[in-house]
Amino acid sequence: MKHQRFWVWIALMGVGAVPRTMAASLYNLPRGVTPISHEIYGLNMLAFWIMCGIAAVVFGAITWSIIFHRRSRHPKPAEFHESTVLEVVWTVIPFIILIVMAVPAARVLLRAENVHHSEMTVEVTGYQWLWRYTYPRWHINVYSRLANSSLRIAPLNSGLSPYSVPHYLHSVTHPLVLPVGEKVRLLITSKDVIHSWWVPDLGVQMDANPGLVNSIWVRIEKPGIYRGQCNQICGWGHAYMPIVVVAEPKAQFQAWVREWQERHPADADDASSPTPQGS
Repeated sequence: MKHQRFWVWIALMGVGAVPRTMAASLYNLPRGVTPISHEIYGLNMLAFWIMCGIAAVVFGAITWSIIFHRRSRHPKPAEFHESTVLEVVWTVIPFIILIVMAVPAARVLLRAENVHHSEMTVEVTGYQWLWRYTYPRWHINVYSRLANSSLRIAPLNSGLSPYSVPHYLHSVTHPLVLPVGEKVRLLITSKDVIHSWWVPDLGVQMDANPGLVNSIWVRIEKPGIYRGQCNQICGWGHAYMPIVVVAEPKAQFQAWVREWQERHPADADDASSPTPQGS
């Protein structure tokens, strides 16, 4: 009896610890640093626990049947064909579960695409294989390519290991710099083929389609460096199209704007395609 109580207590402690360990696990969806990413994380956990409940009921029923309705206890099988009540129950319950999941998901989708009352705009343009970030308010164009530190070890005879390069294939020449706490509208498009701008910590993934402008917004709540990747196969250089977002306090962001304008006084809004990296 004491041993049974001990294992029951251990099991309860493990169940209580699951949410905390799962939240910190690399195998779970990241919580992120934006309001939308937090809501997406909440939807993910809601769906997870619903699926856990369904799995517990289904496997519990299977286990109960195996133990208490095995042949040694019931040599003669039960004879029945249908149950209207049971069919209604297993039709209504999944419908209710879908509604419980669909309503909050629809609300998050609507909020994620509501770009009204944005405090600034950044135009994101995909090329084979780099990104251009345009700040219309300050007439700034930033071309973000794969960093040279990753390119140096690309040749097989370089003698360098990918493990020797920090953030191998996930570093860029110039990141996208955004202010913390401001609602930023992102206008995403492409100049050649379909790309996809994806940064998990921001809760953002939006296709960049040629001839079409998609919009989404972010409000980063915590300063830091957040990395992503083109998430749409766009050619042989698809793997060399990383995304790096640097979130800074407003004062530091304004200082970056002034510094960039001083270093690039003749920076114009050139819509022509730049030379792809590696060509």
